[in-house]
Amino acid sequence: MTGKVVYRTFNFFIASVWLVNGLICKVLNLVPRHQQIVVRILGPNHSRLVTILIGFSEILMAIWILSGIAMRLNAVIQIIIIGLMNVLEFILTPDLLLWGRANIVFAFLFVYLIFYNQFRIHKKLTLQQ
Repeated sequence: MTGKVVYRTFNFFIASVWLVNGLICKVLNLVPRHQQIVVRILGPNHSRLVTILIGFSEILMAIWILSGIAMRLNAVIQIIIIGLMNVLEFILTPDLLLWGRANIVFAFLFVYLIFYNQFRIHKKLTLQQ
């Protein structure tokens, strides 16, 4: 596979993760522990609304990724959001995470994929043009 195909494939995968987590897990509430995490961190008042807003934000992130606009900024924002969210969950709600505290390992791998895709693969493609 060429670098361009790998870059696009990774972008599609990354956007899919945001879309699934936003739409299926939060907006449609098919994975209730996501709302339970919001309740534990922010309290029960308006937790459903906040969960839906987070879900829509994740859907917008997926759309932004697929748009190709300001991708370096997008990657940095993704890395910051994932890092903050997972540190908070690691400290405050490890019992609600799919893999407990080991979730942070998967978060780190996802952050690394985002970084590698944008700042290594894409940079290499840009230099080749």
